[in-house]
Order: sequence, then C-alpha cells, then structure tokens
Amino acid sequence: MLTREHVIVARETIGDRLARTPVLTSRALGARLKCELFQRTGSFKSRGALNKMSSLTRAEKERGVITISAGNHAQAVAWAAAHENVDALVVMAAGASTQKIEATRAYGATVDLESPTWIEAFERLERLIEDTGRVLVHPHEDPLVLAGAGTVGLEIEEDAPGTDAVIVAVGGGGLIAGIQAAIGATTRVIAVEPERSQAFHAALAAGHPVSLEPTSIADGCNAPRLGQLPFELCAHLEHVLVTEEEIEDAFRFLYARAKLAVEPAAAVAAAAILTGRVEAENPVVVISGGNVGAEIASGILASR
Repeated sequence: MLTREHVIVARETIGDRLARTPVLTSRALGARLKCELFQRTGSFKSRGALNKMSSLTRAEKERGVITISAGNHAQAVAWAAAHENVDALVVMAAGASTQKIEATRAYGATVDLESPTWIEAFERLERLIEDTGRVLVHPHEDPLVLAGAGTVGLEIEEDAPGTDAVIVAVGGGGLIAGIQAAIGATTRVIAVEPERSQAFHAALAAGHPVSLEPTSIADGCNAPRLGQLPFELCAHLEHVLVTEEEIEDAFRFLYARAKLAVEPAAAVAAAAILTGRVEAENPVVVISGGNVGAEIASGILASR
C-alpha cells in the first residue's frame, strides 16, 4: 500500500530537479488552482516519471524502459529517461494526440503506434515487455510513479492552508491515488471523470478495475482501465461525472477568466465546480496539464 511516507521520500528523491508549481486564486471559480500545467513537460506526470527513473539500477537502465500513455506520461517518461541517459520506448494508440506524439519523440523516445485502440495498445505493451526485456514504467500501477504524483498533494497542503477539498480529474488514477496517500487522511479528496471516460466509475460498479474504450475529448483522462492500486486507495472517495460539453465550458472558462492555456483533461476537475456538483468552502482544483494541440484548443474556444 502507498503511504504518506512514500510520498515524502519521493519528494526528497526528486529534490530541486522539478519546479514547485504555483497555487493561484480564481475568485470567479471560487477555488484555488494548483497549476501543474507549468510543470516540466507540461503536466504533473514528470514527478512520478523522475521518481521512478531515479530508482533504477545500472543494469535496469541498460535494459531501457517502456511505458504506455495517451501523451502526458509519455512525454514525462521520455524526458526523465533522457535526464538519466536511459533508452525509452513508448506505446500509444494510433489515435493519440499528434502534438503529444511529436513532443514525446522530441524528448528522445521511440513511439510505437501499431495499435488502433487503447485496449489493444495495453495488450501490445505486454508483448513488447516480454520481447524486449525493458523495465515497465506504468502510469497508474507503479507505486514509485504514484508517490511522485503525490508530491502535488504535499505542496497543496503547504501552500494552500485551509483547503477543505482537493478536486482531481481521473483517468487511470495515478494522480488521485498519490494525492490521497499524501493528504487524504486529513483532507477531502474528490474524483472527477468525463462521462465518456469512466474507468473509475466502471471499477466502482464492478467492485474491481475493468477494461473499456474511452472516447473523451479529455484525452489525458482516456485510460481504458483504472489501476488496481488507485482502486484500493480511492474506491471510497466521492466521485463525480461531467459531460463533454461541461468540460469544454470549463476549458473556455479557464482560458478566459483564469488566463490558463490548459488541456481538456485539466478542465475536468474545474467542470465539477462550475456545474455545482462539488460544494466546498475552500477547494483546490488540480489543473493537471497544458499539453493541447492548437487545432483542438482553437476548436473548443471557437465553438461558443
């Protein structure tokens, strides 16, 4: 099980190699915003990737690493691998964001796009691990990756005193699991998912993680399956669903009122506040990333 102590160790491991992102206040939203879009590689994912990469032995680094991701974890692993001089292979579905594919390659990783769907991409991942012998850096099953993500929670605790709720978008569950481990014992943590990407909801309904094919515009939330460790840590948490239209409304709100150029997944948590599905006196909304293609951003901004 992941604990607060693991997250504290992760922060010590990461040290000053990553930024401490700001907490901004949005009076229009009635919340403070933890701005992970300003983190290295444009999302919170660098925290977990760097924590994991720093743990590898020399022999493991020589074998290289492999991961699977819709884009943000891909970029983070590619960057962290380059930082530690490790070869990285990233599996993505063929329909992944072009901008995120290009960014992952720019950090030095090889990208595998052989799978047409995310379920098939996860199946291909298992075959490639066996064939290549690479070390897996899983986006939402690896305790070291989750502990790194949990450092977001430690910073919220220190920089946003009086917080009575932390609202987090969920895909595979790595971020919310890390935050829950870090501060969940003393702070209300709330999960928010797109209606068209319900890995968490499906797991709660079934009593265990199950596979599905997500189709949300919030591609950062499009995990086909909730991680087992996030399920164990977070199954008891409050859970909210938001529509595609509500995500786009929140995207436009953050752009116009908070002046934040977010990606759609980063607007998911804000949508729960804007629609009144979450009530809190002093909430913090985690703005998870800012990696979005210009055509997607302009399309959302121009649609209303």
